[in-house]
Amino acid sequence: MRPESPTFSPLYRQIKKLMVNSLQSAEWRPGQAIPSEQELALRFNVSQGTVRKAIDELAAENLLVRKQGKGTFVASHNDPRSMFRFLRLVPTDGELVHPQSVPLDCWKAKAGNEAARMLGIELGAPVIILRRTLRFSSKPVVVDEIYLPGEIFQGLTMEVLQGEQGSLYGLFEARFGVRMIRAEEHIRAVAADRMVSETLGVSEGTPLLSVERVTYTYGDRPVEWRRGLYCTAEHYYLNELS
Repeated sequence: MRPESPTFSPLYRQIKKLMVNSLQSAEWRPGQAIPSEQELALRFNVSQGTVRKAIDELAAENLLVRKQGKGTFVASHNDPRSMFRFLRLVPTDGELVHPQSVPLDCWKAKAGNEAARMLGIELGAPVIILRRTLRFSSKPVVVDEIYLPGEIFQGLTMEVLQGEQGSLYGLFEARFGVRMIRAEEHIRAVAADRMVSETLGVSEGTPLLSVERVTYTYGDRPVEWRRGLYCTAEHYYLNELS
């Protein structure tokens, strides 16, 4: 059997990896400007064109944001433009409204089989579980149950959640240094049980959209597992394919 040949990586991909390392180590923090293309070219001893290609890919992956006339910045969940990247629920009238996150409960537990598998942690490892609703124009539309690794999110309490005015991912980024990079979702139809019907103000048995998500940070590390139930009476789930 012939030995496998080493995988060739284009130079700009190697520079991209080095830049991701700087993002992951918090050398460049969310919302901050990164060095100019010229500075990065000198730092990595490559051409500006090579740096530009690396930045183009990072911008396409929503890790960096180009701002005309200002430079390139680290993407942040606190940027209003990022709100609907992970929330694909759109009102049927087409008018996007920023939802209000309302915490219902938050407690510590030990990871069961499913949570351990989804989060890539040991069975029995500490987890934090929170329940919340998303309200659109004061009306509850989504109820989420979210599991988080306790080791990463130490200090997350009901009081912390109640004191946060922005998005949940913005809180995770600012307080715990965890940036959500990508997510995988499984979607199916379910019927509202009694508890959920009371939370969302719908009749028991109402059709709902069940959205189960695992969210990853740098290094493809899972840091959130959530199960959400969406009322689609006045909303629909939008997914753009390209």
